[in-house]
Amino acid sequence: MSRLQLTFPCEGAQLAGSLDTGDASSGLLLISGGNEIRSGAFAGQAHFAARIAEQGFPVFRFDRRGTGDSQGPNGEFQTSGPDIAAALCAFRAQCPQLNRIVGFGNCDAASALMLAHGEGLDALILSNPWTFEDSGEDVKAAPDFARDHYRKRLTNPAAIKRLLTGKVSIKKLIGGLLGAVRSPPPLNSLVQDMAAGIEGFPGAITFLVAERDRTGTSFIAAWDKADPRIRKCADATHAYVEPDARAWLEQQVLETLKG
Repeated sequence: MSRLQLTFPCEGAQLAGSLDTGDASSGLLLISGGNEIRSGAFAGQAHFAARIAEQGFPVFRFDRRGTGDSQGPNGEFQTSGPDIAAALCAFRAQCPQLNRIVGFGNCDAASALMLAHGEGLDALILSNPWTFEDSGEDVKAAPDFARDHYRKRLTNPAAIKRLLTGKVSIKKLIGGLLGAVRSPPPLNSLVQDMAAGIEGFPGAITFLVAERDRTGTSFIAAWDKADPRIRKCADATHAYVEPDARAWLEQQVLETLKG
């Protein structure tokens, strides 16, 4: 396994990419979330790509326009469809043996894949999709998240002791409990567009949810909870940094790559 650095065109701009090589006929296109560069926070995505490539599967990462080492205007995740398509083309050119490419994204990278219809990809792994139209929305406001939060708090002896000794604001507690019992809000236009984006996708789709992540639990609240494609990791936070969660994530990705 080796790591190559390269550039490729996208609508008049030059994008930067990284390829961890492998001999398998299935590969992973790794999409970065937010304005994160392709190496990821503390090089987390670079390390993740290396571990997948060690199993023989090539992994391609890239900076979309306006981020990292790439040129062009930053249109955020909603307009990254051309970037994903250009990266997919570059990946195929570098690894002509590929007959199957899986797209993987966490947070708004998952949303970007959905909005792009997963076009050109053979399978999608969508982790903790971002469902908020306004970046200033309170992720804690999701009723499902609030119910889970207070269920855990009210079964925790230490939390009950803090309540009985006056160390917890009764006003805030009542407000939180009222939020937990309210009806979920109607689907916003972003969630509707995401659902429409993958409606006709012909390949396999897997939703991964870190149950200690507000973005993930908010996705569950906005989605069909009975969707059989959803898989949950109970003790994981947003980036799956816990050792068990990291191993779980890699298992899910490798399972999809092996088809």
